[in-house]
Amino acid sequence: MALEDLVMPKLGESIMEATILKWLKQVGDAVEMDETVLEIATDKVDSEVPSTASGVIEAILFSENDVVPIGTVIARIRTEGLAEETITPEPAVTPQPVPSVPEQEQEAEVISSTIKPETSGSAPSRFYSPLVLNIAASEGISMSELEKIPGTGKEGRVTKNDILDYVASRSRRQAPAASVTPPAVTLAPAKEAQQAGPLDISRHGGNVEIIEMDRMRKLIAEHMVRSKQTSPHVTSFSEADVTNMVMWREKVKKDFEKREGTKITFMPLFIEAIAKCIKRFPLINSSVEGDKIIIKKDINIGMATALPNGNLIVPVIKNADQLNLTGLAKRVNGLADAARNNKLKAEDTQGGSFTITNVGTFGSLAGTPIINQPQVAILAVGAIKKRPVVVETPQGDSIAIRHMMVLSMSYDHRVVDGALGATFLSAVAKELESFVPVEV
Repeated sequence: MALEDLVMPKLGESIMEATILKWLKQVGDAVEMDETVLEIATDKVDSEVPSTASGVIEAILFSENDVVPIGTVIARIRTEGLAEETITPEPAVTPQPVPSVPEQEQEAEVISSTIKPETSGSAPSRFYSPLVLNIAASEGISMSELEKIPGTGKEGRVTKNDILDYVASRSRRQAPAASVTPPAVTLAPAKEAQQAGPLDISRHGGNVEIIEMDRMRKLIAEHMVRSKQTSPHVTSFSEADVTNMVMWREKVKKDFEKREGTKITFMPLFIEAIAKCIKRFPLINSSVEGDKIIIKKDINIGMATALPNGNLIVPVIKNADQLNLTGLAKRVNGLADAARNNKLKAEDTQGGSFTITNVGTFGSLAGTPIINQPQVAILAVGAIKKRPVVVETPQGDSIAIRHMMVLSMSYDHRVVDGALGATFLSAVAKELESFVPVEV
């Protein structure tokens, strides 16, 4: 009898673990090559895991809702002797999670100057994800101190929430007793709220409906809170006359769709303008690690996309500056369709260096978006509205009906000062206003 190991697949450059959402096959079920066996989730995207062999499920080693490191064996498939007697699955022995190959080694090199194993003593008895190690490094937690933190994860693993709770409690202990400074805020407020006790409905008048956040909404909430706590947000506003762009799109949209098999929306036009301006202001296309600024050479534009269930995801147009308008339109529409149909791959949401969100889709004139960490800026475009405006001409000023749009950009004041933020935003507005009709 031959057994084939089914392992947790690699899901992206920075993803080191995934949560098992649902097993679609059970012990004893027949499975074909590439047939979906289970559904998994990361903090970026949900995915399906296909079978790597044809046979019968011999053993399932992890349960639903377990968090499993990449590369860990999660099930075994018997690939021969299908007509044998009833299957007696072997006891499910959970293997010790071992950090997966080169990615973890690379991340370990990055943090090795800050956290080093104790030289006198045994090796760490627990596996620590790169995320936990990075948090420990930034908070000055030594390996010996990390070993003492109680873990609530599988086999006592220290999870992200465990170390964040520890950091918060340590900050409160270190604060002077007479200090009027409020205690450090944990980055997991939802967890604290859950631990505070049962919800007191009477406080809300009694006539209420209680809705439990789904997994993605919890992740979004956590990311938004962490972003506000990480980056000092500043928002600048500008206005653009996009009449030429609107008239051009109206003229070509039918022929474009007929010829290219996809629609031409405003988003590719916005992305094209942003990419051009980023080349002139490269600091906008950066991230921060400690006191270092990392300027990204690739211009990868994230596009905030609303899902049918009301949640949000940000697929990324890689190397946006290297695509023409037709290429951008196809890429934008392809990612948007994949997001709406839950078909995004993990790599589709990785590597973004700047984000755009279209709040105008829902009728808003403007917004104050929250930065998509670890980026340093996010731009929001509002609804395009016809308005009477003053138009300057060589013959004098006049009032005309124009298509106007408000742009707003939130940026990380640690890196982007008001002068740079406002100048970049004005440059994008001017790029949109000076749009020259092109043949597509």
